[in-house]
Amino acid sequence: MNKTVQEILSQSDFSREDLMTLLLSEGDDRKHLFEEAHNIKKANVGLKTYFRGLLEFSNICAKNCYYCGIRRSNGKVDRYFLTEEEVLSQVKYAIDNQYASIVLQSGERTDKKFTSQVTSLLKRIAELNEHRELGVTLSMGEQSEEVYREWFEAGANRYLIRIEASNPELYNRLHPHDKIHDYDRRLEAIRLLQKVGYQTGTGVMIGLPFQSITDLADDLLFMKENDIDMVGMGPYIEHHDTPLYQYKDSLMPQKDRYDLSLKMVAILRIMMKDINIAATTAMQTIDPLGREKAIKAGANVIMPNLTPVKYREGYLLYEDKPCLDEEAEECKTCLEARIAMSGDEIGYGETGTSLHYQRRMNKK
Repeated sequence: MNKTVQEILSQSDFSREDLMTLLLSEGDDRKHLFEEAHNIKKANVGLKTYFRGLLEFSNICAKNCYYCGIRRSNGKVDRYFLTEEEVLSQVKYAIDNQYASIVLQSGERTDKKFTSQVTSLLKRIAELNEHRELGVTLSMGEQSEEVYREWFEAGANRYLIRIEASNPELYNRLHPHDKIHDYDRRLEAIRLLQKVGYQTGTGVMIGLPFQSITDLADDLLFMKENDIDMVGMGPYIEHHDTPLYQYKDSLMPQKDRYDLSLKMVAILRIMMKDINIAATTAMQTIDPLGREKAIKAGANVIMPNLTPVKYREGYLLYEDKPCLDEEAEECKTCLEARIAMSGDEIGYGETGTSLHYQRRMNKK
């Protein structure tokens, strides 16, 4: 006999079939799912949302992922790399405004010139951050253990590397078949980051071509099985200058992709009660209140964009990205209002270290 949503939510562990039932929930069952996630968030991490100031400091990428607007082969992109002074100016803004956490994100490169530039940048950020009031997250893809350790020692303490699809077969349909787009290499990067000592994050896209509800259920199990500390996930939004755009007419409607994304956030909060979960910008692309709804459904991190406005058009991973013309102060004011609408308070001056990470490290 099939279990009801209420019966599933009363359990301590979920099977793949349980997760599929939750992902397909509608009406009162869907409402109950979100209420349960909100209550678990309140009890375990509190009704507090942490700012992570996002700096997209370079769109130069060595990879050619089929879904990404800044993929190497997209010749229509104006490539850029912020100067250290441009980055440090925005880091200072984050410190002065008590964001207490930043994310440095770029295209994925492994060349020595790039990794050395990042190390130099981290050391200069550490000089500004002498009292360690600022958490530093990196999102720059797969690197060697030596590079991860070098960056960690230079001042980074968190790292986000999205798996995008935990099903190896689906992963391979989203990427070229070569040694720099290898599923096992991506998975090994997660393990290396945990070994070095980072708060380690991953995430997936929801509503991809070829993706099934079973895949999404397995994505949730993947995050739990890999003991992830923080997660950023959201709806897949197509970009016309990518190979996957040819499948746009076969995709589920964007509102359905958004709804599934919201359910993924809620279910993951119930499964992994003490992790950090981002309310991603892609959710706002589809629903003007998308991030507020995600916060109510269990997310507790939001990323104000600190990238200088003149560069933002160059970092379009997907189409219709919001807030491209908002300066940092406008973005901050807007998000303050949005978070207040959600019922949370902003954790100003708090780094928002993942409680899951703290417990994971204490077990060692």
